[in-house]
Amino acid sequence: MKILVTGAAGFIGSHLCERLLEDPTYQVFGVDTFIGPTPPSFKRGNIQDLKKLPRFSFIDSNLLKTDIDQLLSNIDAIYHLSAIPGVRESWGKEFAPYMYHNILVTQKLLEAAKDKKIDRFIYISTSSVYGEKHGKVSENAITLPLSPYGITKLAGEHLCRVYEKSFNLPLVILRYFTVYGPRQRPDMAFHRFMKQLLTDQPISVFGDGLQTRDFTFIDDCVTATKAVLTAENVIGETINIGGKERSSILDVISILEEITNKKALLSFTGNVKGDPKHTWADITKAEKLLHYSPATSLKKGLEKEWQFIQKLYEENQS
Repeated sequence: MKILVTGAAGFIGSHLCERLLEDPTYQVFGVDTFIGPTPPSFKRGNIQDLKKLPRFSFIDSNLLKTDIDQLLSNIDAIYHLSAIPGVRESWGKEFAPYMYHNILVTQKLLEAAKDKKIDRFIYISTSSVYGEKHGKVSENAITLPLSPYGITKLAGEHLCRVYEKSFNLPLVILRYFTVYGPRQRPDMAFHRFMKQLLTDQPISVFGDGLQTRDFTFIDDCVTATKAVLTAENVIGETINIGGKERSSILDVISILEEITNKKALLSFTGNVKGDPKHTWADITKAEKLLHYSPATSLKKGLEKEWQFIQKLYEENQS
């Protein structure tokens, strides 16, 4: 099977490519253009081992300027991860890149895919489409994004549904809940906290630190994501991908203090516009359709990310 992964050099995309290539019958084509909040040097590091593998091909290209019809020649399945991420940066004049790379690229990819014999078009979305909710959130909850970023990802979902309805596109939508682990983007909370601890800087906490998240370890996330490729009865579904346990930001920092054997000095800043106070995924559908069972505890996942962060910044200092 020939699989296209957009956003292949990113945090989740690079892990997904590695996992897909564990199957000897899969050939993976990764495309990325090294934009967004992650430094290009970090992204190149994400795929340096992948590029050595004979069944992986990397295309350094901006999808807005790519001949996507040619790109999809002989492709059997598409994982569409590429997007400009982040809630905080999506306001004001920074909105334009979100519109181009999250909405227009998705439409361009769908337009090319509609005329191909694609087995599955898997669109990666986000819990940000839900907005502020209380309790566990199922896939049929009303979507009310709080940020321009969330709106662009929801617009992508709607575009997917239009092409599904009009052209019978074999669509699956996955909504990720706060994925963390090695290679996490440097603008994300855990990466920032760990870098600040590593360099003995105060930890910057948005709001009061009592906000809670459904944290999903990267290995669990890609296990579920890979399963979509061959699972039965998933075409047409929207599926939440959440984690093993929820926690508040302050509780996470306490766990990091234990892991790093460092005392955190906290610096509280204002609330972030567009960020919900709480997220909590109902993963019943993922359990049923994908046999998904997140296995990594929050502490174990944080330990693995801490090991990565130490190595990352040691290498970048040398």
